[in-house]
Amino acid sequence: MEARSIQRNKSQTLPVELPAVDVRAVTRRFAPGAPPALDGISLQIAAGEVHGVLGLSGAGKTTLLRCIARLEIPDSGKILIAGSDWTALTPSELRRERGKMGIVFQQLHLLSSRTVAANVSLPLELNGTPRSSITSRVIELLEWFDIADKAKSYPAQLSGGQRQRVALARALATNPRVLLADEPTSALDPETRASVLNTLRSIREQFGITILIITHDLHSAAAICDRITVLDAGRIAESGPARQILDSPASEITKRLLSHDVSPQNRAPVLHSTHFEEIGQP
Repeated sequence: MEARSIQRNKSQTLPVELPAVDVRAVTRRFAPGAPPALDGISLQIAAGEVHGVLGLSGAGKTTLLRCIARLEIPDSGKILIAGSDWTALTPSELRRERGKMGIVFQQLHLLSSRTVAANVSLPLELNGTPRSSITSRVIELLEWFDIADKAKSYPAQLSGGQRQRVALARALATNPRVLLADEPTSALDPETRASVLNTLRSIREQFGITILIITHDLHSAAAICDRITVLDAGRIAESGPARQILDSPASEITKRLLSHDVSPQNRAPVLHSTHFEEIGQP
């Protein structure tokens, strides 16, 4: 099944020289004297790029995502989103800037008391979007993700794949410039994993959004990402083109990641078309 066409948000286009995400010497520790969860991380992600951040448990990748999303405040350093310094924003300024970013957490965090349509509309409601505009945007997204017939259903009535589509639709509701995806292929079989990756690829191609994927799955990241950054103990072990890192890993931690997932059945081929009905099916 091919994704339906949907109008791009032309305002998302950034100057070529301006990164969509610019992390500058960010450090974050959770207790005085404790080893830093992030230790002087600097990373630039180009507009329209799919970038994977990988590492073993405790490497700092989720902390980095939370800092980029301004769910954590770095102890030092700066994070610029589309040229705006999010580390310097006041709470009111941050609320206005939130529409630039969509987030899909590993647990999805759909509200069980709201219907599919109401879940997707939530970011727009929080932004004060007029009701008529909310309705048209929600219809547009539900049709694009092929779940329009589930608009009045509740999350508990959906399959795993349908819930994942709802979470992605909600993340895209405000026409963000950046989409953060936390472990989007975790604990999925190879066929379903490939479908998830193709959905993310379709989102990038259709909407022109910059996508940052947090994962421990190097092969899945290599199947979709333009570039990969590998973290180890809060520092960047290596960063570069995805194929280069997969074929010629320079760091020991990257070699360990590869050794954890070397069997052919664990590799995630990218299909030629998106099959929404396969995404995350139990």
